[in-house]
Amino acid sequence: MLAIALVGFLLGGAALYVALGSPDLRIALLSGTASEPGPAAPLPSSAPTGVPLAASAARQVAEVAEQQGGLDQRVAAMEQRITRLDLQAQAAAGNAARAEGLLIAFATRRAIERGAPLGYLADQLRLRFGEAQPRAVRTIIDASVRPVLLDQLLARLDGLAPALHRPPAAEGLLGRFSRELGSLFVVRREDAPSPAIDRRLERARLFLESGRAGAAAAEVRLLPNAAEAADWISDAESYAATQLALESIETAAVLEPRQLRDRTGAQVEQLSPVGG
Repeated sequence: MLAIALVGFLLGGAALYVALGSPDLRIALLSGTASEPGPAAPLPSSAPTGVPLAASAARQVAEVAEQQGGLDQRVAAMEQRITRLDLQAQAAAGNAARAEGLLIAFATRRAIERGAPLGYLADQLRLRFGEAQPRAVRTIIDASVRPVLLDQLLARLDGLAPALHRPPAAEGLLGRFSRELGSLFVVRREDAPSPAIDRRLERARLFLESGRAGAAAAEVRLLPNAAEAADWISDAESYAATQLALESIETAAVLEPRQLRDRTGAQVEQLSPVGG
């Protein structure tokens, strides 16, 4: 028993020696008090309070609204640009249709002046100008079937000169005497054209050379023996009417506001760049 008590005493002394080896424990034992742990510092709260949370939400809403407004502006600008492009495309298509119509009119004039058949040009005239200038289209197509050329009119007028100088076959003696007597004394204004046959034929030829077939026909019609040139007068007036018809479709290709058609027969909505 004594041995057991001795061993226990030795073990307790050894434990005390080890404990006294710690500086903190020695200071605590010497001071007589052990430092008690202080209250734990409060952890920072990660959750914001009510007021900052509302301000943050309002700021985010404002940013989203601002971004949405900028997007709407960009979309509106894009729509305006697309509209402008559509208008430009329509204007280009309308101007192209007018240019094509003018080329058709020029090609038609070239064929008529050569006395060549119109061919496909007749269909194009009906399609493009049939509604805007129906009478002019009919006149041109009829003229292509029975062409009258300017040089032919000049040659025929020269050939008719001897017959036009002769007195009319149905003229009686009294009528011839009155005509001869009237040719002796002519009272007219200085600037008035001469009624003499040679002068009238000369003026008619000058009118023809300048393309004024209608004026030439009017001069020949006033000759005493104009009946000899009835066919020539008819052809000259037909030539003049054809020229007027050609001018009508050329003008329509440029200035016609609504009734011009394109190659598909659709109405050309683009207004003339010349006529506004």
